[in-house]
Amino acid sequence: MFEQLEKVLGYHFKNDKLLRQALTHSSVTSHIGSNYERLEFLGDRVLGVAVASALYKSFPNEPEGSLSPRQTRLVCKETVAEVARQLGLDKYISVATEDIRENENVLCDVCEAVIGAIFIDAGCEEALAFVQTHWQKLLHKDMTPPKDFKTRLQEIAHANGHSTPVYQELSRTGSEHEPTFVMEVRIDDLPPQSGSGHNKKLAEQAAAAKMISILEKK
Repeated sequence: MFEQLEKVLGYHFKNDKLLRQALTHSSVTSHIGSNYERLEFLGDRVLGVAVASALYKSFPNEPEGSLSPRQTRLVCKETVAEVARQLGLDKYISVATEDIRENENVLCDVCEAVIGAIFIDAGCEEALAFVQTHWQKLLHKDMTPPKDFKTRLQEIAHANGHSTPVYQELSRTGSEHEPTFVMEVRIDDLPPQSGSGHNKKLAEQAAAAKMISILEKK
């Protein structure tokens, strides 16, 4: 049933039940071991590590303050859903109603669940290799680090009824000529997020990018 999909994925499952589970929405079954939710939880973490590793290797001269926004862009809901569509996962999702199939959150979750399923089926190296393969073009799609996450964060916060983000300096280390700042952003009762950079602006941008990721997951 999944032979064509496995060709597109570039991975053949030893236990095809894992792939079936990764493609099963909770509207079909709420059984904890039969839908994709647990695999999505795992795959989300594997995706983060895989993308971070790829960025570390691909941009050796960039500071953390630039790598962090890139990371956020590459693991955000919109990007992961885009990969899901490219792989044709939408055609294979088992859903109760057809409108669920095109839901961006669902597409993102299913893609992460497939990554989690590969991790369980074959281990870390295969899962990392899968992400490296299917995120490679996106990695270099825009060589310029994303900018102005502070403005975007404020827009998203206000659109969701939150207060204006508040930034504060947590630490400053390093020499006078090569300092590293750590800045924190807080919004209401959401978990505070921090970012680092060689100046306060870069550190604030990195923190804002992380907070955007939190808000987009809600």
